Amino acid sequence: MNERKGKAVLYCYDIEDADLIRKIFEKYKISSPERTINSEIIATNSLGVFTAGVFMACGSVNDPSKEYHLEFSIPQEKLAHELSVLLGDIGVTAGSVLRRGQHIVYIKGSECIEDVLTFIGAQQCTLELMNVKIWKDVRNKANRIANCDSANIDKVVKAAMKQIDDINLIQQSIGVDSLSQELREIAEIRLENRDMSLQEIGENLSVPISRSGVNHRFKKLAAMADEIRSRSKNNGAE
Repeated sequence: MNERKGKAVLYCYDIEDADLIRKIFEKYKISSPERTINSEIIATNSLGVFTAGVFMACGSVNDPSKEYHLEFSIPQEKLAHELSVLLGDIGVTAGSVLRRGQHIVYIKGSECIEDVLTFIGAQQCTLELMNVKIWKDVRNKANRIANCDSANIDKVVKAAMKQIDDINLIQQSIGVDSLSQELREIAEIRLENRDMSLQEIGENLSVPISRSGVNHRFKKLAAMADEIRSRSKNNGAE
């Protein structure tokens, strides 16, 4: 029979013949009271097929665009432990947790999930997971670059506003014309070009200088402005 669950069609095969059930249990050495993974009946070259069967029976994998998570829902603790050992044999480290009476054997790392999917013959799923991971990495890198650019712009704007405040204070107190030619020129360029970076200001000076040279001159203007503020504060206190 089949039944629809969401968009998926599930197929369920029932075996009711007691003699046939007994033969299957004997062939695969399954004990009705206690299930176990008998490694003696799993040939080395059929381990992938066996693991694929386990995944089909009780496994699931999350949408990788949301979370890297593959799990098996196991009814018995011993069986869950044996499955963890089996996964370890193929180089995959799995965790376990008890959830609503079921022992969950889970895998979180994307590379380990890729290994399991490839091992059970689901190479197309592995490729899809890798594509999603590449897309997520590119998106995260783009976001980091955008955030970094935004932070740098904020930093430049904040520094420029401080420089303009310092220059305006100097203009009001002693006048920009009283400054040395090199400081007067850099002050005038900053007032006329509030969005310019230090490098752009350096390139637009009559004698171009480096970014660090421009920063050094602004530090001189800042020191003069701080001295004016200090004198004003002291005079106000008197």
